[in-house]
Formats: sequence, structure tokens, C-alpha cells
Amino acid sequence: MAGPLSEIFAVDVTAAVGRCSGCGSTGPVARLRVYGPEPGLVARCPDCEQVVLRLVRGPDAAWLDLRGAVSLRIALPS
Repeated sequence: MAGPLSEIFAVDVTAAVGRCSGCGSTGPVARLRVYGPEPGLVARCPDCEQVVLRLVRGPDAAWLDLRGAVSLRIALPS
């Protein structure tokens, strides 16, 4: 998921720490189990299998659904 997310964000989102809205588990986005690629990517919590993130990319836009994440903590350079 690192490649598609890098097209949208200026920082490495796979290193961000997210919290699953289903079970409350926290961990890096890179730990999510990714399924796809058609019709889009779906990332599930490795602990409870809830969908945390959905990403669909079209020719001129991307749709990102994060409703399965309570939060994302993104470290920023100083």
C-alpha cells in the first residue's frame, strides 16, 4: 500500500500509527493486511479483521476511506 498512498501524502503513511475502531488495536499502517488491487485496495486489522482503510484510484482522482480507523498518528520531521 506504500506506493498508492505515496501518491496522495507527502509523508510515509505506512509508518503512521493507527488505532482500529473495531478492537482498539494500535500499530503501524504497514502492519495492516492488504487485499486487492481490483476494484481497489482494502486494508484490514490484523487482530480483528475489520476494514480499516479503503483506497480506490481512478485516472484523475483517488478516494480514501478511513472510517475503520479511530486515528492516525503521523510523525513529522523536526
